[in-house]
Amino acid sequence: MTQTSIDRHLQERSALLEREKTSRRDHAFKTNMSPVAQMAAEIVALTRQHESKIFWTTTEGSHSETKHPVLFPGMSFAVSRDRMQRTWLWNIVAAMPKGCLLHAHMEAMIDIDWMLDQALEIPGFCMSSPIPINPATTTELPPPFEFHYRPGRSVACAIPSIWTADYPPNELIPLGQVARTHPGGISAFKSWAIVQMTITKDEALYHHHRGIVDVWKKFAACFRGIGGLFYTEPIFRRCVPRLLQQLHDDKIKYVELRLVPGAFHRTGSDVAESDARYFFECFAQELQAYCASPHGAGFWGARMIWTALRSLPDEAIRASMQHCLDCKAAYPALIAGFDFVGQEGLGRPLVDLLPLCRWFQQECARRNLTIPFFFHAGECLGDGDATDGNIVDAILLGSRRIGHAFSLYKHPLLIDMVRDRQILVEMCPISHEILRLTSNILTHPMPALQARGVAVSLNNDDPAILGHGGNGLSYDFYQVLNAFENTGLGGVAAMAEDSVRWAAFEDESETEWLAGVAGQVGGLKASRLAEWRAEFESWCELIVRQFAWDVKGGVGKRAG
Repeated sequence: MTQTSIDRHLQERSALLEREKTSRRDHAFKTNMSPVAQMAAEIVALTRQHESKIFWTTTEGSHSETKHPVLFPGMSFAVSRDRMQRTWLWNIVAAMPKGCLLHAHMEAMIDIDWMLDQALEIPGFCMSSPIPINPATTTELPPPFEFHYRPGRSVACAIPSIWTADYPPNELIPLGQVARTHPGGISAFKSWAIVQMTITKDEALYHHHRGIVDVWKKFAACFRGIGGLFYTEPIFRRCVPRLLQQLHDDKIKYVELRLVPGAFHRTGSDVAESDARYFFECFAQELQAYCASPHGAGFWGARMIWTALRSLPDEAIRASMQHCLDCKAAYPALIAGFDFVGQEGLGRPLVDLLPLCRWFQQECARRNLTIPFFFHAGECLGDGDATDGNIVDAILLGSRRIGHAFSLYKHPLLIDMVRDRQILVEMCPISHEILRLTSNILTHPMPALQARGVAVSLNNDDPAILGHGGNGLSYDFYQVLNAFENTGLGGVAAMAEDSVRWAAFEDESETEWLAGVAGQVGGLKASRLAEWRAEFESWCELIVRQFAWDVKGGVGKRAG
């Protein structure tokens, strides 16, 4: 091979790589970055490269089982979470303006240990179980215990301990008494309860081979215990400002919270009521108070996406839809849309729910209510099965965004439809790993969608259950930035901007929605996009000010 032919090959190679980049979703964003943003992007790339060599590389001979696992960029979140916080790249990501959180289940966002502390502090919380519980017994699934809010039962009772064989089934015992009588005391009780309501490190990492159905059994069981704490007025009212502050601290400006409204325990009442309107009233009051407080300055707000369990029969789903319509009429600013939740593979596919979806759309039109669909679809490993087919129905039903769409990358025609119809995919990389859709971020299909021009946002899904140890998006942003060289600062920034572009800040017709996504009109969305871009530029300036790099040597140090 002559030098001339080698040069020609290299020229064709370079041209082909550059041409391929033009189809990426983030191409326009990267092309139009300011000089300061381009400099920041170079610093981030150098930081990533440097830390990949010195921080995410296993020292020879140090990867035995008795020491620590093999290290590499993008390694499993369960073992890399604490380590990533010691990097410079983490400090950069933590300060990044992340736009909006569009896919998160509210019950699974509240720190479990914090909720337990509230329940132990507030009089009236009890615990029950249909069977006595032996805390030393290891089982595949948590024992079927539940928490209850019963203000009239706050005094210690003479019922045998829930931890002993003579405990009467389903008897309510004050929570403080349950905690004190745990064989290891109150702290041991809290540790035990947290394990029952979270996916543990072992379950996330070492039991990966057991598959999706196995981990979803534990995942679904977690919500049973959480529900008895979360759906009570005294704890819920404390949850709202705490959650919003955590998101705000992580540079998130707005959130859409998915929720299955259920029986709600009012303060001072021993009766649980299926009163979704009062639940929304409490949320509206706490949201307004937070946004009006000094802590909430600059926070854009929050809305909810009403969700129904996809496994329920028609009558129950129709009733849930009717409650959604009624609550939307009462609190139009709070409800952004509708969705189905639950394990897709074991629930009803969207094609089976089609008559209900069409009825719901007709009722919205008849009552002049705007409640668009934001469907979960394709959260699976299948190719051509009923669960995988949910993506088709989500597109045809006009879902404005699709949650997860993990299997979309297998369908070139559907990819083009999602892109051309301006449907954003709500990706949850860490959730997909822990729920066993992928072994780690490096095998995630998200880059394939970005390369084909599909809009993507990053989301945390169920951080309290999935072991994030924090309530924000920094972990997901870090994992993506650290794993994929093609993404870079411009790539994660484009996803943050798209989260603002596809946020449902207010009710919009389909025409208004598409115009807002395309940036063709002014108004609220345009002003918030402008605000995010200004914060992005300030962040890039911060990166340039605080980090200096010796490009030749590849050695980094903090500036100043």
